[in-house]
Amino acid sequence: MQTQSLEKGVAITSQLTVEELEQVKAQGFKTVICNCKPGESAEFSGEDAYRFKAAELGLHWVHIPVTPGEYSHADVAAFAQALQQLPRPILAFCRSGKRATHLWAYAKRHTEKCDLAELFSAAKAAGFDLEAHRQGLENQTA
Repeated sequence: MQTQSLEKGVAITSQLTVEELEQVKAQGFKTVICNCKPGESAEFSGEDAYRFKAAELGLHWVHIPVTPGEYSHADVAAFAQALQQLPRPILAFCRSGKRATHLWAYAKRHTEKCDLAELFSAAKAAGFDLEAHRQGLENQTA
């Protein structure tokens, strides 16, 4: 499991296995946000085993399933709420980390009106490009 930091206390990674939640805990994360849709891959048939293992380890678990590139206001608001209310450090994941990065950027614009240059820079450092979402991020309102 390789993580990439987006900001202090928030990181992303690619698809986790249930067993890797032990590594997540060992690395000090307190909250896990999953953006995978049930059945989207052989590795993620659904969240039940993840939710159970997270609870067993004392991790907060949040499931915000999204289709790549399709982020509703409710999805963004749920991600923003998790960032604001759940204990850090937070690890968000999806198949590649891309959706988690996109939702993080939308959530930061939604709640804090973060500077686009800062968001683009953090995403790029984590290996993702936000350019396709520039207009949506510019229009994001609280």
